[in-house]
Amino acid sequence: MSPAKKIVVVTSGGDAPGMNAAIRAVTRAACSRGWEAFGSRHGFEGLIKGDLRPLGPREVGGIMQTGGTILGSARSKRFKEAEGQLEAVAQLERLGVSAAVVIGGNGSQQGAYALSRAGLPTVGVASTIDNDLVGSDVTIGVDTALNVALEAIDRLKSTGSSLGRAFLLEVMGRDCGYLALMAAVAGGAEAVVIPEVETDPDKLAAEIRAAYERGKPHGIVVVAEGSRYNAASLAHHFTEHKEVGFDVRVTILGHVQRGARPTYADRMLATRLGAAAVDHLGTGRHGVLVGMLRGEVAATPLAEVAGKTKPLDLALLELAGMMAL
Repeated sequence: MSPAKKIVVVTSGGDAPGMNAAIRAVTRAACSRGWEAFGSRHGFEGLIKGDLRPLGPREVGGIMQTGGTILGSARSKRFKEAEGQLEAVAQLERLGVSAAVVIGGNGSQQGAYALSRAGLPTVGVASTIDNDLVGSDVTIGVDTALNVALEAIDRLKSTGSSLGRAFLLEVMGRDCGYLALMAAVAGGAEAVVIPEVETDPDKLAAEIRAAYERGKPHGIVVVAEGSRYNAASLAHHFTEHKEVGFDVRVTILGHVQRGARPTYADRMLATRLGAAAVDHLGTGRHGVLVGMLRGEVAATPLAEVAGKTKPLDLALLELAGMMAL
């Protein structure tokens, strides 16, 4: 008999609720095949150092309901260079590891593509709260992050109506306004600010003033953190230059969105994609990203994923404006 296959699981970049559920799924799917599973500590840096921890059914028990990643996540400067990538593959060869599953977003999947090109059978798993990854309609962590934002909007509406206030709610999204736009539409916000569309602070102030004059008891503006004007700068502008009617306050969610307990949707998505990644390796299909397309688990070549981002559906901006009347 040939020795059991050894695979390594890597979580990299920004953590996302559901990553642990994906680690669990990969580990148990691998063990069900008689393979050995290992986790790389702190992302790709762990591959370079050979810093791996054994993973078995018990080691991943009780983790699917927790946010973050039990393996740790970090960005490795060394792995961005060809020398670091070759050292990582050499380390894995020395340890007898013959395949990898990389759970993460854009940067992580560029790393997965680098491992694949270096000769290591690799499958990526789509996981990022920004939902900007090519190859998946929805990615692990998105549903949880959006529900955190929606709960914040609901609560701010309650206190805002009591006190006659407008809130600038800043959500995550360094270069992508997906979370802000979807939260604004589903949460019934009066306005939304995203990096993809230039915002005029004076026009935004006029929108909030108009909502006040229409008799609205509160105002909610959802702001993506990567926008040219963040929540704090907009609040300052409103205070210094424009009267918006409402008393203005700022609420910044930040990493609260990343650390939340994953929802049912994210646990199921992570479980399905993690198991599918192992299935692909088992049947010799690698060099791909597994994600959800049109409601089905699908594989997209990493060459078509790495270095690309999925565009935002800007038609939803019109919907957001219509619903804010």
